[in-house]
Amino acid sequence: MQRQKSILSFLKKPSPENQTSGKSQSSSIDLKDDILGTETPPEKVPPQIFHDENKSSVFSFIKHKFIKLDSRHLQRDLVKDDPFTISSKNERSVSASVALQLGTNKGVVSPNGNSNQELVSLIPSDDHCFGPETPSMQPQFVPGLKRVRDDISDCFSLNASKRIKHLEGLNFGRKNLEEEFEMTGKFDWLHPSQIKDANGRRPGDPLYDKQTLYIPPDVLRKMSASQKQYWDVKRKYMDIVLFFKVGKFYELYELDAEIGHKELDWKMTQSGVGKCRQVGISESGIDEAVQKLLARGYKVGRMEQLETSEQAKSRGSTSVIRRKLVHVLTPSTTSEGNVGPDAIHLLAVKETCNELENGSTVFGFAFVDCAALKVWVGSIGDDASCAALGALLMQVSPKEVIYNARGLSKDAQKALKKYSLTGPAAPLLSPVQPGSDFADPAEVKHFLDLKGYFKGFCNKRDQTFDGANHDVALCALGSLVYHLERLMLDEVLRNGDVLSYEVYRGCLKMDGQTLVNLEIFNNNADGSPSGTLYKYLDNCVTSPGKRLLRNWVCHPLKDLEKINHRLDVVDRLVENSDATLSTAQYLRKLPDLDRLLGRVKASIQSSEALLLPLIGAKILKQRVKVFVLLVKGLRIGLDLLRLLQKENLTSSLAKVVCLPVLDGDNGLDKFLTQFEAAIDSDFPNFQDHNATDFDAETLSILMELFVEKAIEWSQVIYAISCVDVLRSFSITAKFSCGVMCRPVILPLSKPTNFCKETGGPTLNIKGLWHPYALGESGGLPVPNDLHLGGNMNICYPRTLLLTGPNMGGKSTLLRATCLAVIMAQLGCYVPGETCVLSLVDIIFTRLGATDRIMTGESTFFIECTETASVLQNATHNSLVLLDELGRGTSTFDGYAIAYAVFRHLVEMVNCRLLFATHYHPLTKEFASHPHVTLQHMACSFKLKSQSPSPTEQELVFLYCLASGACPESYGMQVALMAGIPKIVVESASSAGQVMRKMNGESFRSCEQRANFSTLHEEWFKTLLEFSKTDDGFNNDNDNDLFDTLFCLWHELNADRSTC
Repeated sequence: MQRQKSILSFLKKPSPENQTSGKSQSSSIDLKDDILGTETPPEKVPPQIFHDENKSSVFSFIKHKFIKLDSRHLQRDLVKDDPFTISSKNERSVSASVALQLGTNKGVVSPNGNSNQELVSLIPSDDHCFGPETPSMQPQFVPGLKRVRDDISDCFSLNASKRIKHLEGLNFGRKNLEEEFEMTGKFDWLHPSQIKDANGRRPGDPLYDKQTLYIPPDVLRKMSASQKQYWDVKRKYMDIVLFFKVGKFYELYELDAEIGHKELDWKMTQSGVGKCRQVGISESGIDEAVQKLLARGYKVGRMEQLETSEQAKSRGSTSVIRRKLVHVLTPSTTSEGNVGPDAIHLLAVKETCNELENGSTVFGFAFVDCAALKVWVGSIGDDASCAALGALLMQVSPKEVIYNARGLSKDAQKALKKYSLTGPAAPLLSPVQPGSDFADPAEVKHFLDLKGYFKGFCNKRDQTFDGANHDVALCALGSLVYHLERLMLDEVLRNGDVLSYEVYRGCLKMDGQTLVNLEIFNNNADGSPSGTLYKYLDNCVTSPGKRLLRNWVCHPLKDLEKINHRLDVVDRLVENSDATLSTAQYLRKLPDLDRLLGRVKASIQSSEALLLPLIGAKILKQRVKVFVLLVKGLRIGLDLLRLLQKENLTSSLAKVVCLPVLDGDNGLDKFLTQFEAAIDSDFPNFQDHNATDFDAETLSILMELFVEKAIEWSQVIYAISCVDVLRSFSITAKFSCGVMCRPVILPLSKPTNFCKETGGPTLNIKGLWHPYALGESGGLPVPNDLHLGGNMNICYPRTLLLTGPNMGGKSTLLRATCLAVIMAQLGCYVPGETCVLSLVDIIFTRLGATDRIMTGESTFFIECTETASVLQNATHNSLVLLDELGRGTSTFDGYAIAYAVFRHLVEMVNCRLLFATHYHPLTKEFASHPHVTLQHMACSFKLKSQSPSPTEQELVFLYCLASGACPESYGMQVALMAGIPKIVVESASSAGQVMRKMNGESFRSCEQRANFSTLHEEWFKTLLEFSKTDDGFNNDNDNDLFDTLFCLWHELNADRSTC
């Protein structure tokens, strides 16, 4: 009742006393028969505000504002994508009024709430939302009572003539609303509730193709010529933001207009092709707009005009300007603008089962760097952990990964998601439809030959695919080519170089999890490069040098001779400071030669873009600038190589990289001089040169001649990049905060029973320190001596069982050891006073405690997965780091697993092992083992009072390695440091004493094992079996018994020699 009284209070007719007598009767408004208040009806009957009468009123156009919606009907109809329900018997006229405003009678609802015809939804449904959320997609709710009150009160506050003008203004708003609903009906096939792909599938269908759009045939027939131009392309490229060139403007329509409005803050209007929602920008600002959208992860296409309006009119007065999609830019294929020094890769992955090995899979892959015009292909075997796939993803660091969702296992898809979260920006994962890739390698070969793609690759295809799994790699290349062809990147397909890529072969193997654990490229805090090995070694000046450094870090050498050649160059640069300084001055003048050469190669036989009106001259000017910069940059590079030749560094450098011939009639110096003369003659002012058609022909000839020696130019660029990286190593060696030394590298050990005569794998570093653990704090790291294994002169146990307090530096020491090995095999100086190591073939790490909720993997499951990879693949030349294995489960299960794994690695694998643990009974079990040494991270206490309570003792970390096992882990003191209340820690300390007494008996036997190792136990069991022989020595078994005794004697002798 109160609601109706409120409405009547501001709808009441003005009293005659308040009206001016001079006004005409025609200006008075009689509301008696139009609006009446009613008593509150029963709950099931919605309140009636307007009478159902045929005569119109001045309030007819706002009647819909007073329609009360039945919440029960509203909830039911929202499921049907129809948010408006009118349930009163007397409101059919109002429903008709609303339908009239929609421009259709489809919205009329029967009195029982069921629609008699198709309903028009005024509130967009949240289900199957298509495209990004923009302000235009927000729900349009019915205006509130306050807005109605304000409108009506404003109307009655005016005199009669002004009141009519006010109502005309409101009527203008009604027309705009009608136009908006008319547009919704015109493009209803774009609405999320009706959108389909080209095959008629809805978004919920597993085979739904979000790249395509279904447009009803009758709608296409009714479109104008310009509309058809746009929608014929857009329906095939629904995944890109498509700019449509109209005169001197680029416009976005409908869903793309929402993106332009949201991301670029452009004003949206109702105009454009076919009178739809559109935003636009002038051609002077299109490049900046495209770069902004690419930076936000969008794919962008441009439909350019192939002729001017005058040329179109010359074909007839009704002719439409011809337009074409000329290229599509994506974050993974961009080659222009400020793309930064890092390589930008698009990766295609294909999976198949390995028929030779049970349970293993093979991944074929192909990835492209469009800026450098290079494509790499290869394959790699993997297991269920997908660690090799993780290594590939970490090495390539792709911006986008394309794969067949139905052809990739769940484990592989989990790996894609897992390793995509390690960097600062996750790559785009793009599943493709089954018909968008190739399953038969013969089809790929035929397709490449038919299209004429990668002509050089087709001639040396067998040399590129060096391996047994070349079929799956070829299929991956086919998927990549199909994708590039769709993006209109013909210059990459025609002129690109196809190279072979090896993930592991010939280098120190580090799987994906190891690269993550050691923070080689991205730290585990925020995913940035800060606090990583790559950042520490990166003193490179040029962009190609930075990319080469990353490639080297991914593939540390396993060839002793190549490592020493790199170290020789670093030695010379460390000793010759003047040469290092001069080299840096030349390098700073260089542009990105690798990408410039790629852009020049891409311009060969691609003159179609120069014929485009309005932008053809701009493209030609850019090509002139790129070519001139490349020639001038190569001149600086050749001068740098000549400088190194004068400093007598080229002899050492020639052993690292193949240097091209610089001097002589066939030398590059004379060849480059000819192009410099041509540039000075034809393009003297290349920065502001107004190019003509003659210039285009001249430039094309010069580029084709220049590219004839593309291989030699690539050798020059690679040599300069090597100089940049090796100079970076010398800078690291000279200006680090601690002592650096040249490592002494020994060859790989042979799988023999190691003893004093033959030696074994060794890793001995004096004064080892972590190169960047302290970051920018400026403190000096604490050095430690590490001795594992030995050679013919001295021999240490190959296993370090490390204990110590929490936060005492155990993990830091483990990581520092791995980093020292990686740096040594890169050909870089090592943080330490001396370093002697035999080559490592694989590094395994099990560090940290993490879980992956999104992939359903617990902390303990991840521990076991990483440990399984170690047990299955480690060799005697491997370096294994295990940190607190078994802590993700119960104490006894965790200890049992840690014990079994540790013993297997010590006695069966015989590798160099660093095992950090808080399971102190392990130190008792292996205290006398000849292949195990016990050490701990030292600490001390600062007493706050005379009380022996742990809460009154302040723990001081010394971060130095000490002999023997640590008495305990001092968890109570660390808990206090972390902020746990003192009363809680005291309670925990008391509980800990009780549990020690309860569990003491269980581990009492461990106290007796300090002088009796597990290896001794095996020997003792063998002697017991020998003593139980009833028959003594006879002709049948005496040979076996003597062989057993001889083996025992040999092992005891070897044990004594290693102690």
